[in-house]
Amino acid sequence: MVTYGIIAVCVVVFIAQSLPVVGDSVTRAIQYAGLYSTSIVFEPWRMLTSIFAHASIIHIALNMYTLWIFGMMLEPLLGRVRYLALFLISGFAGSVGVLLLSDPRVPVVGASGAIFGMFGAFFIIQRRLGGNATQILVLVALNLAIGFLPGMNIAWQAHVGGLVGGVLVGLIYVETRKPSRRRWQWPLIVLLCVVLVGLSLVHYSQPVGA
Repeated sequence: MVTYGIIAVCVVVFIAQSLPVVGDSVTRAIQYAGLYSTSIVFEPWRMLTSIFAHASIIHIALNMYTLWIFGMMLEPLLGRVRYLALFLISGFAGSVGVLLLSDPRVPVVGASGAIFGMFGAFFIIQRRLGGNATQILVLVALNLAIGFLPGMNIAWQAHVGGLVGGVLVGLIYVETRKPSRRRWQWPLIVLLCVVLVGLSLVHYSQPVGA
């Protein structure tokens, strides 16, 4: 249900982006770039809204297909709440990656950071539970490499940030799966969110281009 809900939100947002006259305004209202987290323009909500927007029909089709594949595996495994937390935290971590590593004037959109977080969490879960993680490792490596190809206009910074975020969430989930450790699961998730927010505030007082 959560996977289909995320897909539905992304599709509705993309339709709004595609509308004549207002489409460009919708995209500008929800896209994210480092400049939106400076003292000049402080609009941190874009770090989440941007993950539901996409740049083209191919962009959203590829992202939603990948989201559906991994969502069908991770959502039943983690449960709806933990799965949704993984998606949102990974998406936010992707925006933190954009903030810290990219040109602050270049806006980005897309769920790729959140999806890379799902890659990372799935890899950790497979490894810790004794499953074969080779295929997902190859998939992550190939997709990361594509992001560095010239002319692709892919925000590899979001991929890296989302992947790191997803790995950390995955580690928290597997290390607290035992009943004796379960009480630490959500406090650790909250702590991770606090750390990510703290990192996003590092550039708060810095001018654009710093």
